[in-house]
Amino acid sequence: MIRPSRRRLMLGLPLAALAGPALAAPPKRMTAYKTPWCGCCGGWIAHMRQAGWTVEVVEREDLAPIRAQHGIPDRLASCHTAVVGAYAIEGHVPAGDVDRLLSERPAARALSAPGMPAGSPGMEAAGREPYTTVLILNDGSTRVFGRHNGA
Repeated sequence: MIRPSRRRLMLGLPLAALAGPALAAPPKRMTAYKTPWCGCCGGWIAHMRQAGWTVEVVEREDLAPIRAQHGIPDRLASCHTAVVGAYAIEGHVPAGDVDRLLSERPAARALSAPGMPAGSPGMEAAGREPYTTVLILNDGSTRVFGRHNGA
């Protein structure tokens, strides 16, 4: 068995200490904008927190300016908008899709679960319907990102 010399071990420890934080995953933080009267938004925020996200909640009476700032067209709108890094998350997008978005880092501006699909995170009490999450690309075009509840 080869044993490392004490000197080699002592020289390597500071380098390992420096590499440790660089290898750690960045904190999962987002800001969620919601209206004061929407209850299902709270359910989605709870879903994200259960998935390990730290969510700062900002209540606004009108979310249209937030959606416009992030290039989310009205046809893909929902009841709340979150922002994480350079991306907006519109509506009841599952935490797994948000994690995948941040892992893949596509050239996109937002991820949306248009409307308020029954059975999506925060909308479980409304029943269960198939739905898709839609990636809004930087050029404004869209593509299906995820399929849920048998969609």
